Amino acid sequence: MIDKTTALERCDDIVALARRLGADAADAVMRADSAEGVSIRLGKLEEVSRSESEAIGLRVFVGQRSASVSSSDFSNASLEALAEQAIAMARLAPEDRYAGLAPRDRLAKGPFPGLELIDPVEPSPDELREAALEVEEAARSVSGVTNSNGGEASFSQAVVAFVTSDGFARSYGGTGHSLGASVISGEGHAMQTDHCYRSTRHRADLPSAGEIGIKAGERAVARVGPVSMPSGPVPVVFDPRVGSGLIGHLLGGMSGAAVARKASFLLGHENERLFDPAIRIVEEPLRPRGHRSRPFDGEGLACAPRALVEDGHIFGWLTNSAAARQLDAPLTGHAGRGIGGAPGVQASNVHCEAGECSPDELMSDIIDGLYVTQLFGQGVNLVTGDYSRGASGFRIRNGAIAEPVAEITVAGNLIAMFGAMRAADDLEFLQSVNVPTLRIDGMTVAGS
Repeated sequence: MIDKTTALERCDDIVALARRLGADAADAVMRADSAEGVSIRLGKLEEVSRSESEAIGLRVFVGQRSASVSSSDFSNASLEALAEQAIAMARLAPEDRYAGLAPRDRLAKGPFPGLELIDPVEPSPDELREAALEVEEAARSVSGVTNSNGGEASFSQAVVAFVTSDGFARSYGGTGHSLGASVISGEGHAMQTDHCYRSTRHRADLPSAGEIGIKAGERAVARVGPVSMPSGPVPVVFDPRVGSGLIGHLLGGMSGAAVARKASFLLGHENERLFDPAIRIVEEPLRPRGHRSRPFDGEGLACAPRALVEDGHIFGWLTNSAAARQLDAPLTGHAGRGIGGAPGVQASNVHCEAGECSPDELMSDIIDGLYVTQLFGQGVNLVTGDYSRGASGFRIRNGAIAEPVAEITVAGNLIAMFGAMRAADDLEFLQSVNVPTLRIDGMTVAGS
């Protein structure tokens, strides 16, 4: 895989080429990835995989017209044809008065903080195989597990470079280790499946294969024999692995791009107290070893930590340059950039801070309720905030988790759900958006 210097040079070359061919401004992003993985099923090697990819994206501006193109062919002839194509497309595009690079005076300036995103330890294929074998064996050792979907271990590396015609030129890299298992419990029509996966930047931060595998097995066994439950309004408690989706919906509603399109359920509510004051939601893009840590955003602005929700209020809209211009709002450094297309809006390393009570204490006064461990379907309307998703999990009876339940639906509206949200103290940083156990009273459950 190419290094950061080579990636920067390629971006710089194509931006300079686009300017020579007639672009008034341009930026380029390059990403190179490599990954290798091993999967084991029923103790036998099932698959060994390795992949590598490199791609570059170019965005050009001709006046207030713009176009984006991308390629994985880095020959001189191909890159020149790519730049020519982008400029020709831009000249035919409609004018957009909000288009343009980020303001030059807002571009990030070094030195950048050390984010510890690169692990110098690279596992061998044999080490990946042993890890995958161990995690599956641990999962299968749990009493009640009857079959396996397999154990997996993988290692990945990535390099990202970004260059603009205004002089910004930076790159960074990262690594990833992952380990997990998925197993089956029960027999015939009563079979249930569940899993446990963990991913980290550094291998030293991964839980042991035994811990991950046992968690996968216990989750699968606990799901055997689900029933439905009566319909009606009940307190709903969200397991952290699904509760993070609620914060994802909040981020979608706070997206300046969605607000500019009048497509956010938060429009008209931005000055209201939406959450209990005890709920605080924080973004930490510079967290060392964070899943989504980055020194700069997709337009070259410095990333900075901030409270997204404090004292019950959202701080404002998450913006890239186009959204900030259209909304006449502050530019917050939340541009997200893929290889193709214009920048979107993306937050980095978001979490809801832990509350003061344990999960058991959080649900101790629930006479009859629902503990959700899995959600299905796409029944969330980010324009209206209406929320309706298929769910499975466990019934809560007299303050304790009881029998498994399935084939039910949970429904509400995100504005009301945020207002009723309460948090336990079991926050862990396992993914890009993290929450503790969350409780929301007054949701509607539709069952039998």
